[in-house]
Amino acid sequence: MRSDGYPMGRSLLVSVLLLSGGNPALAAPNTSNTALPVAEGQYLWREQLVLRERSGGGTMDREVSIRALVSVLGYGVTSKLALFGAVPYFYNKALDVTSSMGRVERDTRGMGDVSVFGRYTILQDDFTGGTLRIAPVFGVTAPTGEDNDRDSLGELPRPLQTGDGAWDAFGGLVVTYQTLQYQLDAQLLYHENGRHDGFARGDEMHFDASLQYRIWPPRMNDLAGTPDFVYALFESNLIHRERDEIGGATRTESGGTQWLLAPGLQYVNRRWIVEGTVQLPVAEAPNGAAIQDDYIVRVGFRRNF
Repeated sequence: MRSDGYPMGRSLLVSVLLLSGGNPALAAPNTSNTALPVAEGQYLWREQLVLRERSGGGTMDREVSIRALVSVLGYGVTSKLALFGAVPYFYNKALDVTSSMGRVERDTRGMGDVSVFGRYTILQDDFTGGTLRIAPVFGVTAPTGEDNDRDSLGELPRPLQTGDGAWDAFGGLVVTYQTLQYQLDAQLLYHENGRHDGFARGDEMHFDASLQYRIWPPRMNDLAGTPDFVYALFESNLIHRERDEIGGATRTESGGTQWLLAPGLQYVNRRWIVEGTVQLPVAEAPNGAAIQDDYIVRVGFRRNF
């Protein structure tokens, strides 16, 4: 069974765990990070539900579903440094429509691999009605998820497990340009995956961009009472994954390059945000007959306190 034939919980978490920036009454990306700070001494709590559907796989026609709930807690250590922890819970299910055993369904659920990371502002340029921020991000992912779960057919394939048993490291740079009317965010992130029991997921490179444009109220002087805002989101995610390795051999039908576009909406209150996006693939170049995404739905909220 090729290693790219089932969902990769760790790959999904890369695009989820860095969603935790932002201040009260400020917009932020839903599929990537922002350089806007968490205020000193303030906490940020975020919950995001991710629904991911995949299909394909050449002659082994597969349908794959991932349900992930990711809980993130952040703390502003200083006005420039923020620390975060992310705990995912997965429910993964895969259905082989045609296989040597006929129609076979396999599933697993449980906590995934936990990540801790930090973000530090190295450039802050405030101007009338806006700001420019640049912040590097660094972190590690610990092997807290299950990597040897079994069902009635035996041990589940590695990519279906909620964890991969390896320590990973990731790092990148985030740039944010914000005005009263709109906000632009861009992120470059590299994720180096470790090796465990002869298996290593391919390393990943992410380039993400996001535009958040205020559509309500149309003018700031239309505000009355407590300020609430509605933003239209349009986000882009370009992801390249190297091939996996197992038993010292490279899996030729794994990894590849994918480009996703994500429209969405965001309701921003003084202390909390409710948001949702739908990620749709517009271009995919998998290595071989690897399974591909149909769509990814992300809904959630965040709260400062």
